[in-house]
Amino acid sequence: MDSLISAAARALATGDPLGALKRVALRDDPPALALRGIAMAQLGEHPRARELLRRAGKGFGAHEELSRARCVVAEAEVALAMRDVGESPRELHAAVATLEARNDRVNAMQARLVAARRSVLLGRLDEAAAALAPLDAQGLPPLVVAAAELTRAELALRALHTGTAHAALDRAQQAAEQSGVPALVAEVAHTRTALEQPAARLLQKEGERLLRLDEVEALLASGTLVIDACRHGLHAGGQWLPLTGRPVLFALARALAEAWPGDVDRRALIEQVFRTRRPDETHRARLRVEMGRLRALVASMAHISATPRGFALQPLDQRPVAVLAPPVDGEEASLLALLADGAAWSTSALAQALGVSQRTVQRALADLEAQGRVRSLGQARARRWLAPPLTGFTTILLLPASLPFE
Repeated sequence: MDSLISAAARALATGDPLGALKRVALRDDPPALALRGIAMAQLGEHPRARELLRRAGKGFGAHEELSRARCVVAEAEVALAMRDVGESPRELHAAVATLEARNDRVNAMQARLVAARRSVLLGRLDEAAAALAPLDAQGLPPLVVAAAELTRAELALRALHTGTAHAALDRAQQAAEQSGVPALVAEVAHTRTALEQPAARLLQKEGERLLRLDEVEALLASGTLVIDACRHGLHAGGQWLPLTGRPVLFALARALAEAWPGDVDRRALIEQVFRTRRPDETHRARLRVEMGRLRALVASMAHISATPRGFALQPLDQRPVAVLAPPVDGEEASLLALLADGAAWSTSALAQALGVSQRTVQRALADLEAQGRVRSLGQARARRWLAPPLTGFTTILLLPASLPFE
């Protein structure tokens, strides 16, 4: 490795992409192309970075398997920054095997962290936890240690383990300060704000108040029957009943919870849940059917009894009832939460993250664009979507995830 390549690599390791480019900007040999690609990625020029890394990977010969594997890892990290999560991670896993076989522990760790972060982004928390569990960053450079601890903190936040998140962020901050990279220190500080900002609204008979993530965690651990409108499910005594794909049943549960300990009139339920102001016998029959389905699903948490005028929720073991509402109302809340991370998303990536069809995402984006809440860049396949940050609260509870997570 020549002196200019070594100097450029040292500059990138300290977060100085311009210093690296000064040394290799005019070179087209594979090592220089790889370093130029990483520098462009640090400057936020992701499409150009990806192109340079692909050229570098193709330029390395068959005997340079280690260098090609490093290019694969760098390109995968750029793809994650671009929110391009559609490609199979198979090539990344193959690169991990190559790096570990060649005893390149630093880049192997980086590759595994990219895979874990991709799983967290898609809400696959169990998969991310399995990927992170065996990783040991001890003895690695502070930059890698900080990245590992940030990933653990993000996973803990998404799983509502705020104590674990605090500890991971403390370790990440210490490693980031040791690395001397200002952008990394700022990222740790930004992640820490999620613990201090409001995350949801608690709706009870006494009124409404904002809750931080640690307060949400305490509420879920308290035994209260929580109707969670952030993640669309019911939580009580360690039990989690997801109703994401059953919006009518969730709407009925929320209406009953908001009226607890009283009941809800049948006509009001029909108007609210079925969105009609002229109910007929078919609507009343459907209400009986849907209420029967809900009664069977929540039997381990509560009873639903018929009253002379409607229905009432009766939690087991005299539990209190609370409704956890998102700070942003509307069916597009989760979509806005993903877009508010500052990255440009494709519709296919949004659909994969949310677990819905691409056409559903396209319709929602069209409505949000008409309201001026999102904007698009590019055309056709290159089109990407952005939204301004949702300031004043954290969107952790609106992001895709599966509960419970252990």
